[in-house]
Amino acid sequence: MEKEINRAEVLVEALHYIREFFGKTVVIKYGGKAMTDENLKKGVAEDIALMKYVGIKPVVVHGGGEAITKMLEKLGVKSRFIGGNRVTNKETMEIVEMVLVGKINKEIVSLLNQFGGKAIGLEGKDGQLIIAKKCKDEDLGLVGEVEYIDPTSIEILEKEGFIPVIAPIATNKEGETLNINADTVAAQIGGALKAEKLIFLTDVEGILENLSDEKSLISNLTIEQIEGMLGEGKIQKGMIAKARACQTALKQGVNKVHIINGKLPHSLLLEIFTDKGIGTQVVKS
Repeated sequence: MEKEINRAEVLVEALHYIREFFGKTVVIKYGGKAMTDENLKKGVAEDIALMKYVGIKPVVVHGGGEAITKMLEKLGVKSRFIGGNRVTNKETMEIVEMVLVGKINKEIVSLLNQFGGKAIGLEGKDGQLIIAKKCKDEDLGLVGEVEYIDPTSIEILEKEGFIPVIAPIATNKEGETLNINADTVAAQIGGALKAEKLIFLTDVEGILENLSDEKSLISNLTIEQIEGMLGEGKIQKGMIAKARACQTALKQGVNKVHIINGKLPHSLLLEIFTDKGIGTQVVKS
């Protein structure tokens, strides 16, 4: 009986958050180990489907760098990076689009639908969702930056009860296909939708005070504090893009941003529906 009572207490704790977030948009940047481990993939799909059934409007933006690298290796194409961005020529761009849109996006949609999520896949080209421009660094080739987000297609899908699943591929005004950093896309989409939350699923606990100590997790940060840590070099490598994306999202109207460990089973539910939460929460001030 004690176990059943504990379960009831968990549901009562979640009720407050179900009320608070009912009808609100939560953007999920899906990446890291949670995209490759079969059990974690299933857990993420269950979490997102549950969010939808309790009245939250989830929007998924996914990456896929590891899968792209593996496919390029199979085809004998060596990956090259500058500042964390993949150098992308026309040949590479075709493979990137094939993997992100034709493989990963469809797999996520299929898994969400398996759990009753009613998902639909999109890329930035669809409905002119993302208008992009080439990065200033010409050496990167067909790598883009978000110029404008038109959230109309997402809002229509949300209204009809669908879960949009978005691949970070877009075109510029000249019609060239561009590969865009998925963290940046998630931040810009969150801002355009004025989302309640933007959640980054990563392979680390969150932002650490000491990079070599996983127990030095910082639970709460502001935009200003993140800027200070970036300036001091306390945020490095792949976390830099996420930290910048946190700043962008909050400045554009997202209420809160969370960086959490997607390797933890049901990490989304723990963040959204429990008092303690997990990871690093970033707020405007």
